[in-house]
Amino acid sequence: MPKVRHYADIVAILAGFMWLVLYWSVSISAHLGSIEPSLAALLMVGSLILISFVHRPIRVLLGRYHVRKRRTEMWMHILALPLFLAFLLAIVIDHLITPMNGEQKMLLFNVLATAGWLVFVFTLLIKLLMHLIQRKRKAKS
Repeated sequence: MPKVRHYADIVAILAGFMWLVLYWSVSISAHLGSIEPSLAALLMVGSLILISFVHRPIRVLLGRYHVRKRRTEMWMHILALPLFLAFLLAIVIDHLITPMNGEQKMLLFNVLATAGWLVFVFTLLIKLLMHLIQRKRKAKS
């Protein structure tokens, strides 16, 4: 597997983790009734985004196809699917079990987004293992 793909995997995993930290900070802020956790997470995310736009080598690497593709896959796992599932589950829970407030709905989204990120990470690890096994088989023959 080319080095660019390994880099793309690492960037996507770290970007997903960065956004998960932001998502969870919103839940923690809502639970505590204070905005400090969200402000700290926003400062961290903003700093990383600013560094990635200003530092030329990082900007060039982030513009490559494999990195964009992996980041798009990551967004599907931590944003699109969890939003859809959280919306449907919240409606079902709201009507069948008990009404949910905004903090509980955000917690449901965070749990689903974290599960989606873990699925994304495990998928990348399985792909890496498959490529390593294929490379070893080709080297033997």
